Amino acid sequence: MDITILIGSIKPLDAKSQEQARIRQDSLTKPKGSLGRLEDLSIQLAGIYRTAAPKIKKKAIFTMAADHGVCAEGVSAYPSEVTAQMVLNFASGGAAINVLGRHVGADVITVDMGVASDMSWPSSIVSRKVRKGTRNMMREPAMTSSEASDAIMHGAELGINAVENGYDLIGIGDMGIGNTTAASALTAVFTGRPVAEVTGRGTGLDEDGLQKKIKVIEEVINLRRPDPKRPLDVLQRVGGLEIAGMAGVIIGAASKGVPIVLDGFISSSSALIAAGLAPESKSYMIASHRSVEKGHRAILDYLGLEPILDLRMRLGEGTGAALAMNIIEASCKILNEMATFESAGVSNKDGG
Repeated sequence: MDITILIGSIKPLDAKSQEQARIRQDSLTKPKGSLGRLEDLSIQLAGIYRTAAPKIKKKAIFTMAADHGVCAEGVSAYPSEVTAQMVLNFASGGAAINVLGRHVGADVITVDMGVASDMSWPSSIVSRKVRKGTRNMMREPAMTSSEASDAIMHGAELGINAVENGYDLIGIGDMGIGNTTAASALTAVFTGRPVAEVTGRGTGLDEDGLQKKIKVIEEVINLRRPDPKRPLDVLQRVGGLEIAGMAGVIIGAASKGVPIVLDGFISSSSALIAAGLAPESKSYMIASHRSVEKGHRAILDYLGLEPILDLRMRLGEGTGAALAMNIIEASCKILNEMATFESAGVSNKDGG
């Protein structure tokens, strides 16, 4: 599989289907625009699915896990071994994403992209381990270029396989101690904003810890000098394996004409990579929520994405994506199942 071919196969949204959906929305028994984002979402989905009557039948959330060598610099309040422990929690169905996945009827697929552990996972865990965590990017680039490419391709293959197995709405989420450091670095590089503006407390750093984290990221960017015009270069120097995997899922799913629901800060940082490599993929992205992590707003603004929810969440795992799925599905049902003025015999504002 060639990433260039995949990127080239991502089509613009189908304008005819979108126009037909827009016309139908305006004919439904409600004032025009009164359902706000639900209307916008249904029109976007019509363009993605290339039909004026989009329907969602099968939902999946990829929760991608990996460790980060930069944790050696003291940038996280939690130790790295928590990543592997949480993967086991996902496998046993006890994490927040498992609960919310069950709630919305979405299958949760946990993927080991680079957990720093030799643990034998239960069969429910998909292993696509590229290496045992990234290198400490304070000392050397986080990955080699081939490792970054491999991680993206693993994600793309998973996204494509999911679509071929009938999934038509795909969410992405993350697990990885230290990954807000990588996400903040990516955000600063792509958006051009100061590191302090896009770096938050992650798993709960105190003020001293936060200032140390900011200084580490600033030094990393100064040392690695990632070029925002070369997305793969940025990923390789300051990114994460789970971030690469999620970027791959975005590209893979978009190449098959399926929308991707972003979760919070980390998954949205993967969208920076995907949009940089495949600008057309941005049309297939849906921002589920706005995280309280400082950098998330900067990413959404940069990508021009409007979040559906704002619940002061910052967990990751795909939890925001899960919650948004019911709303996304509702937008399709409104478009398809609501009566028109004509069919219901209701007079519209023009008396017709």
